[in-house]
Amino acid sequence: MNKKEEKFDVAVIGGGPAGMLAAGRAGELGAKVVLIEKNSSLGRKLLITGKGRCNITQAEFDDKEFVKTLGKNGKFIFSSLAAFGPKEIIEFFEKRKLKIKTERGGRVFPMSDKAQDVLDVLSKYLKENKVEILTGQEVLGFEVKDKKIKSIKFKNKNILAKNIIIATGGKSYPATGATGDGYGWAKDLGHTIINPAPALTPIKIKEDWVKDLQGLSLKNVQINIFQNNKKQDARFGEMLFTHFGISGPIVLDVSKKIGELLTEGEAEIQIDLKPALDFSNLDQRLQRDFKDNIKKDFINYLPELLPQKLINTLINLSGIDPRKKINFVTKEERKNLVKILKGLKLTVTEVVGYNQAIITSGGVSLKEIDSKTMRSKIIGNLYFAGEIIDLDGPTGGYNLQISWSTGYAAGSYAAKHRGVDKP
Repeated sequence: MNKKEEKFDVAVIGGGPAGMLAAGRAGELGAKVVLIEKNSSLGRKLLITGKGRCNITQAEFDDKEFVKTLGKNGKFIFSSLAAFGPKEIIEFFEKRKLKIKTERGGRVFPMSDKAQDVLDVLSKYLKENKVEILTGQEVLGFEVKDKKIKSIKFKNKNILAKNIIIATGGKSYPATGATGDGYGWAKDLGHTIINPAPALTPIKIKEDWVKDLQGLSLKNVQINIFQNNKKQDARFGEMLFTHFGISGPIVLDVSKKIGELLTEGEAEIQIDLKPALDFSNLDQRLQRDFKDNIKKDFINYLPELLPQKLINTLINLSGIDPRKKINFVTKEERKNLVKILKGLKLTVTEVVGYNQAIITSGGVSLKEIDSKTMRSKIIGNLYFAGEIIDLDGPTGGYNLQISWSTGYAAGSYAAKHRGVDKP
C-alpha cells in the first residue's frame, strides 16, 4: 500500500452530531474508525443549536407520534428511531454524567444549558473508542469502482475504508462550515438530490410597522397561512417580531411550507391574537369590557387587551381615535377591531436564507437509502446520516434526534458489515 494511503474499517465524513455519534458507535463495536472534518474543530454547528443550550431531543411523544410529526417522510426513520430514540440518547448522556432536564413541550436540554457540555461528552466518547480524528481536512472526491468506493481523495493523500459514512449536514449556517458538499458527492455517486432549501428560518414581512414591534414576543397565539384566500397551514404557540419580520418557534415551523407556497405566488400570514375565542365570543367580550370602561379613552382601555408594545400599531390599523371615549366607539369600529385581533395581516416577501436557517430541507432521496441500516442502495459500502438526507422536522429537538438515530444506525451497520457487498 502506498505510504500516503491509510486504511480503516469505517471512515466518517462530517464532524457534526450525526458524524460523531456514528464514528463513536462504530468504534465502540470494535471497528478501526477515522472521523474527517474540514473545520479545525468538531461540532461547530452543535454549539449554536438551541441558542447555545442544545435542545438534545424531543421526549414528549412516543415513536409513532414522533414519526407523524415529521410529515410524509417520517416513516423512513421508524426503524432507527426504535433502535435509538429519545430514551436511548438521554440514557447515553446520563450514563456519561451529563445531567439532563426536560422543559415545556418535551424539549430536552443539558441541566447546565451549555451545548459545550454535550460536545464534551461526544468528544470523550470518540476518544474512549479510539476514533482517529482528522480536522482541517477537505475531501476532494472519491475513487469508485464496481459500485464501491475504493478510496477517499485528499490533496496530499488518499484514505481507504471498507465502509464510508457521509454525515456532512446541509447548507444552513454556512459560517459553521456547512456548504452542502455532501450533496455534490452523493449526486456524483449516482444519488438523486431532492432540492435543498432553507428550513426553520425567520420570515421577511412587507409591512413597515413590524419594525416598531421588534423584540415583542407573543405567546399562545395562532398564525394562519393563506394563499389565494385559501388556508394552507396553521400553528399555535409563541412567535417573535424582528426588525425585518417575524421569527419564533411557530414561525420557524411553518417557514418550509411558506417557502414552498412562494414558488407558486404570494402568501399571507394572519395572526390570531385571541385564538381561545371565536369572532362572536370575542365581540361579546369587547361589548362587556366597553360597558365596564365607558368613561375611559380607547387608548387607556387597550392595556387590558394587548401587550403595551402592540397598542400603537393596533390603534393605527383600527383607525379609531386613541382619545375617543369607549362609549362612543361605534359598532362598526368594534367589529373591525375584532377582525384585526382575529386576523392581523402580514404580507410575506421571502423566507430568510441559509445564513439564519436552522436546518436544510431536501437532500439525498430516501428511496435510495435503506431505512434500517442507512446504507446506500446504489453504492455498496456507502452510508448516510443526519441532515444530508431528505428528512427534517419542526423545532423542539426533532432534528437532532434524527441525527442521533440515523448516526447510530449508520455507525452500527457500517461497523458490523465490514465486508463490502454490492447494493
